[in-house]
Amino acid sequence: MTIGVLKESSPETRVSLLPEHVAIFKKLNVNVFVELNAGENAFVADQKYTEAGATVVSREDVLKNSDVLLSINNPASGDIDFLQSKILLGNYQPLYNYFLMQKFAEKNTTVFSIDMIPRTTRAQSMDVLSSQANIAGYKAVLLAANMFPKYFPMFMTAAGSIPPAKVLILGAGVAGLQAIATARRLGAVVEVFDTRPAVKEEVMSLGAKFVEVEGAADASKAGGYAVVQSEEFLQKQKMRIAESVAKSDIIITTAQIPGKPAPILITTDMLDKMKNGSVIIDLAAATGGNTSMTKNEEIVNYNGVNIVGNSMLASSMPYDASKLYGKNIANFLQLIIDKEGKLNLNFDDDLVKGTCIVHDGKIVNEKVANLKSN
Repeated sequence: MTIGVLKESSPETRVSLLPEHVAIFKKLNVNVFVELNAGENAFVADQKYTEAGATVVSREDVLKNSDVLLSINNPASGDIDFLQSKILLGNYQPLYNYFLMQKFAEKNTTVFSIDMIPRTTRAQSMDVLSSQANIAGYKAVLLAANMFPKYFPMFMTAAGSIPPAKVLILGAGVAGLQAIATARRLGAVVEVFDTRPAVKEEVMSLGAKFVEVEGAADASKAGGYAVVQSEEFLQKQKMRIAESVAKSDIIITTAQIPGKPAPILITTDMLDKMKNGSVIIDLAAATGGNTSMTKNEEIVNYNGVNIVGNSMLASSMPYDASKLYGKNIANFLQLIIDKEGKLNLNFDDDLVKGTCIVHDGKIVNEKVANLKSN
């Protein structure tokens, strides 16, 4: 059996597997083909892949000669014709890409989207959303610190005192918790809002203040995502967030709802009350953003407030992001490859079944299939 690693298109800098992950499959007698220069943006030379036992070839050779193809993002349109009866594994956001999934079905491609893996204890070692969100939360605070025209920590000097920066973090998932920890290490005062009361203890243990709003819908089974809330709760939420936004210097937003646009948590009225020089890093930009002015992959200056729409911050640390992502992928692949190095699609395994989007010429994931009628 052969696994093929494709080079990602710009602006993506990560790669699906590093040489250290190739060694795992060589022990299983699985061949690994790597596209020429696939790892260059993650600071990994082709020679390193060769030394690890992989074969470095052209993109066409990877596509033609691999049984399982790895690409972090959706493959290029020109690749579709090569995917007939292949297995494709990556991070494809199928809830936002129904028509692409339908194209894969027409090509009889079996598609595993690792971002859809059930978020259970057993799946933690394969959870790419968590491994990459951890990096995004860290980088979001560093990016904000670089853009913010003041200090983060408090300083008391002979020339006067500098108050600490006030940071508001909307969403205490993996990205939010890492953002809290990073902002606190830099000396900021941190407030956190989340609709899940269960995260209060974690937030406070990191030294942040938890902003509570009563009456939230239960989000315990949403896999770390936000859920649709009642109108009454949304009004309470809006008032409490508005109070915190007005006094904040830095805001990190992370709230997303699977298959739906990201909720607008910061309205134009709220932005109007923010101080000049304030910075918002919107990690939900790819699905619309958490502010009314967010534009994906752009920096918008609104009345002196810089709003950064960036859902790809993990790619700004390409080597470590690839290291973690590749380990997630290697762990998952070992669920569908037996000890003899042969393919074994065991759909009795809840992780294999839950991650599979397309198989046998049809969309098999219920949530994605239901999008056709919406």
